[in-house]
Amino acid sequence: MKRRRTTAPKNRRPIKGRRWVRRVQQTSNAMDLPAGIFTRRPRGIAQGLKRAVARSDRKKARTDFQSAMSMLTYHVNRSGRTLSRADRARFDAAKRELRKAFGRPAA
Repeated sequence: MKRRRTTAPKNRRPIKGRRWVRRVQQTSNAMDLPAGIFTRRPRGIAQGLKRAVARSDRKKARTDFQSAMSMLTYHVNRSGRTLSRADRARFDAAKRELRKAFGRPAA
């Protein structure tokens, strides 16, 4: 089965619509996150997100919890199929810790 090309050859322009991530990261109202935040343990991820959203003037949603959860979900979704089971479990645990940190009920 043929694989579909995701980028154009080096001598041509990129395929239209394939470079949206950089634009989203630069122009969105998403908060600025510290480097390496998603390499921490679940509790560290949750605490780092909570701290980042409290300091940030750029918020994506109405509440701090929504902004923090949105950034975590965005990272998981961007990882896609390349995310290992261990990392998926770590991020799910981070979501639970994030709910605890903001005093939200478990989902």
